[in-house]
Amino acid sequence: MDMNNLLNHLVTAVFVIDNELRSRYANAAAEQLLGIGSNKLLEQRLPELYQFMGVEAELLQDSVNANQGITVNTAALITLDGVHHIIDITLIPMESEDNISLLELRQVDQQHRIHQQLNLDAQQQAAQFLVRNLAHEIKNPLGGLRGAAQLLSRELEDPSLKEFTDLIIEQADRLRNLVDKLLGPQRPTQHETHNIHQIVQKVLRLVELTLPSNIRLERDYDPSIPDMDMDADQLQQAVLNVVQNAAQALDPNGGEILIRTRTQHQVTIGTKRFKLVLALSIIDNGPGIPADLLDTLFYPMVTGREEGSGLGLSIAHNIARLHGGRIDCISAPGQTEFTIILPLQ
Repeated sequence: MDMNNLLNHLVTAVFVIDNELRSRYANAAAEQLLGIGSNKLLEQRLPELYQFMGVEAELLQDSVNANQGITVNTAALITLDGVHHIIDITLIPMESEDNISLLELRQVDQQHRIHQQLNLDAQQQAAQFLVRNLAHEIKNPLGGLRGAAQLLSRELEDPSLKEFTDLIIEQADRLRNLVDKLLGPQRPTQHETHNIHQIVQKVLRLVELTLPSNIRLERDYDPSIPDMDMDADQLQQAVLNVVQNAAQALDPNGGEILIRTRTQHQVTIGTKRFKLVLALSIIDNGPGIPADLLDTLFYPMVTGREEGSGLGLSIAHNIARLHGGRIDCISAPGQTEFTIILPLQ
């Protein structure tokens, strides 16, 4: 049996590395994963073959030197051409005189995204149920408080005292607006056919009015994407929330935000598989999202900024869900990518 031919039929990327983390062998799946030909794979050390991997090169080096195996699940990988993957990493020392090890990188992007979306949908539905009940309990007494303040204001003869009733009314309105924002859109609305790039351009024109001069906006559109049914106002709000989130992540050091549109084939959203979807990506080169926030990023009131409300991404996720889609997020230092996935008819 031809062992090389056998390994080349595996879907798992397989490397044989020496104690300097240099590849002695790489199968076809390794070439495809990293987007690099076999000759270059064998010329350079492993850390030079990607931008980022969720396991430090020093840990791999120490494991090889100590002849100790390691396993890391759902680690991030960014290839040299900027493609994000989620991988399981396994390093297995091999009994040999030249101290070589077997390294396996198994892609789990699709499984991770499906699991993440189902878990996120379940958690957010629970959060939305809690928020709706809480909003009902808040808005009823708030309406009574506002009405009482209005009646009291009419009875007051001293104009200087009306300043306090006006303050009560103003703060009651502010709290009501906050509750309305927490709830966000709750059900699908009337959809009409629009071009996604027209929606994105409206958002970018709004953003550019307030964008600091040290933040650049770049566009990379696929003009072949067909028009699609949508609530244009809702989708504009979702894109605006994500772009503003990226701008806030870059402030004050500056950087670049790339808005990219592509189509993808055979994509699973929830439990449904679609032949063709729109992938609208908002990519920034900021510091990245803390790992402890990634799993709860789309929950209401969750934010990594002291001045943040924690509502923008939650509302954007809910709008994508009402359009039958989802939002994916992959983040590492130097690159954070939010992708709005929407079915195309």
